[in-house]
Amino acid sequence: MGDEAPSLRVLNTLAGVSPAEWNALAGTQPFLRHEFLHALHETGCASEHTGWLPQYLSLWRDGRLEGAMPLYLKSHSRGEYVFDWAWADAYQRHGIEYYPKLLSSVPFSPVSGARLLATTREARQRLVAASLDLAAQTSSLHVLFPTEEEAADLVSAGMMLRRGVQFHWRNEGYDSFEAFLARLSHDKRKKIRQERRKVKDIGVSFQRLVGQDIRKEHWEFFARCYNATYRAHHATPYLKLSFFESLGETMPENLLLVLASMDGSPVASALNIFSAETLYGRYWGCIGYVPNLHFETCYYQAMEFCIEQRIPLFEGGAQGEHKLARGFSPVETCSAHWLRHPAFSDAIEKFLERESAGVEHYLDELNERAPFKKT
Repeated sequence: MGDEAPSLRVLNTLAGVSPAEWNALAGTQPFLRHEFLHALHETGCASEHTGWLPQYLSLWRDGRLEGAMPLYLKSHSRGEYVFDWAWADAYQRHGIEYYPKLLSSVPFSPVSGARLLATTREARQRLVAASLDLAAQTSSLHVLFPTEEEAADLVSAGMMLRRGVQFHWRNEGYDSFEAFLARLSHDKRKKIRQERRKVKDIGVSFQRLVGQDIRKEHWEFFARCYNATYRAHHATPYLKLSFFESLGETMPENLLLVLASMDGSPVASALNIFSAETLYGRYWGCIGYVPNLHFETCYYQAMEFCIEQRIPLFEGGAQGEHKLARGFSPVETCSAHWLRHPAFSDAIEKFLERESAGVEHYLDELNERAPFKKT
């Protein structure tokens, strides 16, 4: 390692960081790749203007990157998927500033993965200590969807753990979609077959485009669908066409675009991001209502792709009990939180204890409703 002592730097851009060095720490998680995060910043999707000011912690030794932690100074709580609006409201009602706060996550993506990018526990502990020091200049520190090992380190450093639930689909080595259906109870199997048949009978066809097969016109149509989804919910889209096009140029091997067409014209699309270990269902939209189109485009096409490519796990995104009936299973997620104000910290700790008990009960209830055959 050399004689130089490790040094910490706060970075507001990844432009000066070697993609190879960063990606060596990030591993196989595509959302942590230099290309993904840098595209978010360079296209203005996650920037100071949008309330996501990068404050990345980086640990250096002998001029080489030894550790990193994606951090953002946030002026709001949008795009996080671990909801703390009630906390911010309580601060405001007591005349205390909740924003800015410090956040470690992948912007706009509720995906689990490493947040302390380092190869040694010593480096991880340095990053945790440095992030808490930095957070002392704000109201709080929030680390969303870390690994279990990281969560233990964060709790040891004095952070509070919050539990949540997502729905994931596991590929149990199926050799076909029918083999997966055979695992389900009769009613659930029948319902999925009916949903797929109705979409096919109405004349919808599908293409699964991977990597370089996704051309400019496909990205433009997908962006149209993505924007339509946000308009339907009276919200402003987080991501831009330029961001998606950047991903298509820099990490095409991680992209799957499902394109639905009727009468020769596209009507819906869904973008998935994947590695050899996991496929992540991300963004979808349509330009006209077609019954059951969402389930086919977002779930069943992605499941078939996982079966074909032997990808063992499909993360379907945040929330959605409707996924349970379609073969997804409930999975516990977590986040870690530290609040500078002692009285609020004590109150939220008590709240999290009650909430954790509720999450445990909710998981038990969901598992009792599992769609698989009883064995």
